Amino acid sequence: MTNDPSTPRPAHIPADYEVRVTPDTMLPWSFVEERLQKALNYWIASINPNGHPHVRPVDGVWLEGALIFGGSPETRWVRNLQNNPNVSVNLGSEEEAIILEGAVEFITDPNHALARPSVQASMAKYPQYYPDGKAPDFLPFWLLRPTRVYAWTLSSFATNPTRWNFPARNG
Repeated sequence: MTNDPSTPRPAHIPADYEVRVTPDTMLPWSFVEERLQKALNYWIASINPNGHPHVRPVDGVWLEGALIFGGSPETRWVRNLQNNPNVSVNLGSEEEAIILEGAVEFITDPNHALARPSVQASMAKYPQYYPDGKAPDFLPFWLLRPTRVYAWTLSSFATNPTRWNFPARNG
């Protein structure tokens, strides 16, 4: 996925909502990327083995069209992802909706193209986790390259619900 994705489309909103999206009122991809880069945490929605949703905030970084995050295998959400990689990720905002959908991949290769850049981005974003300023040895991470993204603002919901579709791809 590039930084300039496929053509945006109006998000499907029921007719009762009287939403009128036009090419001129849709949100640009830069709106989404800016918020994903600045977000301090991301709300990961996974599915429990019993089918119930499970939502938790996680730290992460947005790099090269991918959300990268990690977590202990003892957490419920990681165990959920091990069983079912499908997720929905949302940012914590009352004024703007940014929603990512897709399947995550667990990266265990320290030579993965995003391994070193993700550590550097994490150190810059969360310096409190690196008090000595040293990069950790490689830690496996989860990678989400969304297959669908939705965005809108509360103030302009009547005209700007936008979606982007991406082909599924790994790594």
